[in-house]
Amino acid sequence: MKKKAASAPILAALAGAALLGGCATPAYVSPVDVTRFVGDQPAFLGQGTIQIVPATGLSAESLEYGLYRDALRLELEELGYRVVMVNGSQVARLAIDQYVLGEGERRSPVDVGVGGSTGTYGSGVGVGIGFNLGGRPSERIAREVSVSIREAGGDQNLWEGRAGMTATANSDYAADAVAAPHIIDALFSDFPGTSGETIAVE
Repeated sequence: MKKKAASAPILAALAGAALLGGCATPAYVSPVDVTRFVGDQPAFLGQGTIQIVPATGLSAESLEYGLYRDALRLELEELGYRVVMVNGSQVARLAIDQYVLGEGERRSPVDVGVGGSTGTYGSGVGVGIGFNLGGRPSERIAREVSVSIREAGGDQNLWEGRAGMTATANSDYAADAVAAPHIIDALFSDFPGTSGETIAVE
């Protein structure tokens, strides 16, 4: 039996749906760009006790800091450290910087307290973040995480690393709960890494 032709209203609806589907912004996640710097005493890395502290201006009570701290704790334990709350023989200072990139690479900072440098080799920014992830799918969330490790009471870093990535607002990685373990894992890949080298980690 010959099929009936679709009515005009149905055809119009189907065309509209196809048009909307064609305009949907695909989710995107960049590789993680990682740079590490290794100090003069790499033999001290990956052993003993270590304490995680937030960079200046980053609230230790914020949900976002807790997610990155927990991911960092697991990573440090895998490297051979024993993570303690206080009086560690080494200190890992964690800094987080997050902002939204709109169309035309316009940077929209999050209106929160901002901290300063993480240490000897480079700089990082500590932020307490509260993104509204209900924005336009074309917007990209950019993150930079920095960790410096030094002996307690010391003034020189044993190691420092920075990792940065971007993800569109419609990606799973727009959420800190997903992004935190991913970017921390990339930061410590092949630890301690080659000093001064920048690599891309998928």
